[in-house]
Formats: sequence, C-alpha cells, structure tokens
Amino acid sequence: MKGQRLPPPTSKIRLDSSLAIVNIVLLLIFFFLTTGSLVGAQEFSVRLPETKDLPLDLLPKPLLIVGEDGSMTLDGAPVERGTLNDLLIDDPVLHVLTDRDTRAFDLLDHLAAEHLVAVEIRLATLHRKAEDGA
Repeated sequence: MKGQRLPPPTSKIRLDSSLAIVNIVLLLIFFFLTTGSLVGAQEFSVRLPETKDLPLDLLPKPLLIVGEDGSMTLDGAPVERGTLNDLLIDDPVLHVLTDRDTRAFDLLDHLAAEHLVAVEIRLATLHRKAEDGA
C-alpha cells in the first residue's frame, strides 16, 4: 500500500470565553443601573390616613393609646412603663393608637422597651372630624 496517506491532523478548537465574560459584565451593569439610584434619595413625607366619626368604644380591644408625652393607657386605664407585658398575658394581639405626628422610630423604641413576648402589634388609625381642624 504504497502512497497511502494519513488523514490530515485536526486542530483542537479553542473556546474563547471572553465573549461570555463580556456578556456577564454587561448584564451586571444593566442590573445595577436599573436597581440602583443615580440620584440621591429625596426626602419625602407621608400623610397618615384618618377615619371620620369613629367612636373610641368601637375600636378593637385591647387598645393601647400612646400619648405625645409617652404616657400609655390600656383600654382607658393608665399603664406604668415596663408593666405592659404582664397586662397582656392573655391577649396575643395588641392594637396601638397614637398621635398622627408620632415618628415610627419613636413608637417602635417605646414598644421595644416594654419587652413584649408573643404579642402581635396592630396599628389603629383615628380620623378627626372636619370641625377638629384636620
């Protein structure tokens, strides 16, 4: 078998991963552009809702009313600071009513100081009547 030739050697194909890396980088750039903010966050205010003509005796019980000065009343009875958890031993849900201008962080700090255990807290809102100057 004279003159029989072998097939030409095949060259190994090298995969270029640079295209995949460029695609991943572009996807990351698009992701951060769409989810991030290029402009600093603007300060905004939230106006809390109010209910009109809602008598307090129709509000859910137990109802904790937190005054502007931090005083608390539970269903009309004054509550000393640090005793709220003992008063709610049989109630898994506590409804909280506070002034509309109370900062959320102040209210959360005030309730955290009571060390409530296994109590679900729900906020109740109270709307003022038109003649109250709302």
